[in-house]
Amino acid sequence: MDIYQYDDFQKQENGIKTIAGIDEAGRGPIAGPVVSAAVILPQGKRFPGLRDSKLVPEKERETLFFEILAYSNAVGVGICDVDVIDRLNILRAVRLSMEIAVKDLGIKPDLLLIDAVRIPKVDIKQITPIKGESKSAHIAAASIIAKVVRDRCMYYYHNIYPEYGFDRHKGYCTKEHIRMIQIHGPCLIHRKTFKKVLSLTLPF
Repeated sequence: MDIYQYDDFQKQENGIKTIAGIDEAGRGPIAGPVVSAAVILPQGKRFPGLRDSKLVPEKERETLFFEILAYSNAVGVGICDVDVIDRLNILRAVRLSMEIAVKDLGIKPDLLLIDAVRIPKVDIKQITPIKGESKSAHIAAASIIAKVVRDRCMYYYHNIYPEYGFDRHKGYCTKEHIRMIQIHGPCLIHRKTFKKVLSLTLPF
């Protein structure tokens, strides 16, 4: 069963017409926002190469990003910045960003396919497959949108804080990133409540 057949099967099984796929980018990094996207794909339209965003090279991801934006019935995006993440914790921030993305669609779907997370405050039927971005075309499309939007956020932050190398590691916990935090200390977009930041020996 390919990723489009999976979505068609869910429609038939649940007797519904409109699916929105939801995924997030930025749950694991120690800096930057978490970004979620919700996507309603057009019936019968296929996007060559559509798959989990982590498996798609950046140039191809950008192409898919614009194709999804151009042809989808609706696309919503939700962003929670580091202040929200540190205040709520990362799981609650992920759920909040997904809730915002669903509201941003402008269309109420009949079913949400979400990658391994449930959104308690959204009153729409939800199915949460593990590794959903490799099973569902809608979730894969959402993963592309979320990944590209978050990467662009990190390029923006790189211009403000070039010493950390956000354009390269996108806020993930690389050796380079850790070394820069130890030299310069955390900046305003570092997640201060994350253990990998709290446990570092800092210059102040």
